[in-house]
Amino acid sequence: MARIDYSPGGQNLPHTHPRATEIIYVTHGVLEVGFITTANKLFAKTVTVGEVFVFPLARARALPAERGHGPTSVIAAFNSQLQGTQVIANTLFAATPPVPSDVLAKAFRVGNEDIDAVKAKFK
Repeated sequence: MARIDYSPGGQNLPHTHPRATEIIYVTHGVLEVGFITTANKLFAKTVTVGEVFVFPLARARALPAERGHGPTSVIAAFNSQLQGTQVIANTLFAATPPVPSDVLAKAFRVGNEDIDAVKAKFK
């Protein structure tokens, strides 16, 4: 279990927990939460004090984010002691050795120079 505090405008980076389902309970404030299914469908909800939200195993968490409602606190729990955390942007743009820029350029349908510019922000 963990307590997570969000400042106004704060967010948790898009990530996955490859070995655990996560549940959050809002203790203070309002939070926008959501995950993306394997069919690329976003399930999103605004949760408030006393409400819970479940993130299924290994699904990309597109949110949580505090979007102008003020400070927010949640209690998060996992069904594994070793849930693992994989931040999606770091995985793609800061891997060692690096993912080839041409591979990412094709995946994102942009030029290599765009990928190189993003990678530079992770150094």
